Amino acid sequence: MPTSTPHEQRNTPGPLLGLWGDRGAERALAHSLRGAPDRTGIPTIEDRAAWSAMDAGTIAAVAVEAELERGTAWPQALASDYARFFRDGNRTAYESVVAARQARLTRAAVMGAHTAGEGWLDEAADGVVLLCEQSSWSWAAHDDTFARHGRVIPTADSPYVDLGAGEVVAQLAWVDRILGPALGNRVPGLRERVRHEAELRVFGPFLERDDWWWLGLYRTPINWTPWIAGNIVSAAIMLCDDDERRARIVARAIGALDRFVAALPPDGAIDEGCAYWWNGAGRMLECLELLTRATAGELDASGLAVVRQTLRFPMRMQLGGPWYVNVADGPARATGRQPWHVPFRWGLRTGDPDVTAHAAGQREPGAPVASVSSGLARLLHALTDRDWVDATPAAPPLPRRVWLPSVQLLVARERGGDQGGLALAVKGGHNGESHNHKDLGSFIVALDGVPLIVDVGQPTYTAQTFGADRYGIRAMQSGWHNTAAPFGLEQGEGPDFRADLVDAPVFADDADTVAFELAGAYPVPDLAGRALTWQRTATLDRSRRRITIRDAWRLPRCEDAAPTSIHLVLAGEATVLGNRATVRHPDVASPLTIAWDDPGTQASVQHWMLEDPLLTASWGDHLTRIALIPPHAEQGALVLTIGAER
Repeated sequence: MPTSTPHEQRNTPGPLLGLWGDRGAERALAHSLRGAPDRTGIPTIEDRAAWSAMDAGTIAAVAVEAELERGTAWPQALASDYARFFRDGNRTAYESVVAARQARLTRAAVMGAHTAGEGWLDEAADGVVLLCEQSSWSWAAHDDTFARHGRVIPTADSPYVDLGAGEVVAQLAWVDRILGPALGNRVPGLRERVRHEAELRVFGPFLERDDWWWLGLYRTPINWTPWIAGNIVSAAIMLCDDDERRARIVARAIGALDRFVAALPPDGAIDEGCAYWWNGAGRMLECLELLTRATAGELDASGLAVVRQTLRFPMRMQLGGPWYVNVADGPARATGRQPWHVPFRWGLRTGDPDVTAHAAGQREPGAPVASVSSGLARLLHALTDRDWVDATPAAPPLPRRVWLPSVQLLVARERGGDQGGLALAVKGGHNGESHNHKDLGSFIVALDGVPLIVDVGQPTYTAQTFGADRYGIRAMQSGWHNTAAPFGLEQGEGPDFRADLVDAPVFADDADTVAFELAGAYPVPDLAGRALTWQRTATLDRSRRRITIRDAWRLPRCEDAAPTSIHLVLAGEATVLGNRATVRHPDVASPLTIAWDDPGTQASVQHWMLEDPLLTASWGDHLTRIALIPPHAEQGALVLTIGAER
């Protein structure tokens, strides 16, 4: 969690500038960045030996798709698709077309560099020109065209610098890096056009406006900051030919990156969740790596403790195989398209074998080294990382216990290094976190590495996702997390609604326990000043191979209140018999059993039939929610005992 205000962060140098000092200033950077493109480690088309030796499996996979699409019509970004966000909230209609266009350009650029064929150069040039002619590089969901001008199409003379604009300008920069001279000869004027558009749409607005909120000048930075700043650094290094202007752009981007690093907690936790690590902290690592290379090692942050701890976050969140603790937005099941070469390289740089082993566990020999959908920059860096190309699968570290106090997140398993058996994740924190779900006190239980008591995760984004009605989305609600509902209430919204540790967590060889006071998570009315408490204690008992969740509460009398309940969201086939539920999952040999100690507790079962592709990718066609309604609504206790039916 950030420990200083945005204003303080703006006026106080963060860890990077504290480490780099004047070397991160414009005058020093102007000198340090001369010749920087040739120090990026990415060869140009003229280095035929390097491009001929690129990983054969990756090139072959790129070639298959590239050959299929060459000669067909390019995806067209239509005004009607852009306008849909402002009309009906749909953002994927436009973003998916732009993503398909950029993926095709990535494939064409790689094929052009690998083969040096004129046909592929023409294909790449077509893609470059289409991006240059695209009305907006920003995504409709971020563009302020409607707020400022009342328009549902881009405002050409008021470009918005967002994630999409950063991705486009960086892609064009890397295309220019690998194909530049050849494209200049084949299509004279193309490189000049790219530089013109980069200046008009990104460099100029980036330098001229201070109201880009993601700069961290007026609010705490989130994942946008390193994502955009890193792309702008890449573009400036490759496309800005004026030494002083390049240095000015990079210095400003470093300032934003510095504020992001300053906001990172010492334990390395990311409150946006594991899925957003890749496009937040992961982007930070990529930018820091590029700066180190571009300055010939003058700007090196690999020794910073907070960078090293943040690097470890995904490894710490793994439950087993593709399954991860997925608090906040993001799926429980990794897509397989993550740029694993990033933590792999940084694990080597920082001497962290656990990080390297975790990343190497995702490397399948003979498979592509990276996904085209991750972008051209990530594909190029993976292709040119010989250690990553040659990496062989390793056993995942799977730490026995992880406690991250900044976000109050515990992850514990029966045995370290082994996904077999039970694993427990319990979440505290507050409801004002970035990409927040109302999940205070919620828990996840995995059996043999597969979550069966689950966090639903992130559905497809729409205008509602980040609007005033965000918590109208079922997956964001506390009622669809493994939480309590005193008087049937939803948890409150914002940082004032929080979980409080009852005592310091207790960690031992045979058991790990954490307890939260959750009364502050709910907008329970003050009824005659009567005390209110809801304590949840979660324990992984290794000696008995079971998990217990104990809720104890004291609520004021409320005559017209809805029933108090405790919710469980389950993946797989769930059945309830008496005071016991059984969950069976096709990927787990043994059923999971859940028993509650009060036989007077009523259990109601509700099925959620899933249609959203992001949710079905993790959970199949449905999830099941059990609502446990104890007989004593005002004061009582209920203990859940969870284990495997061996």
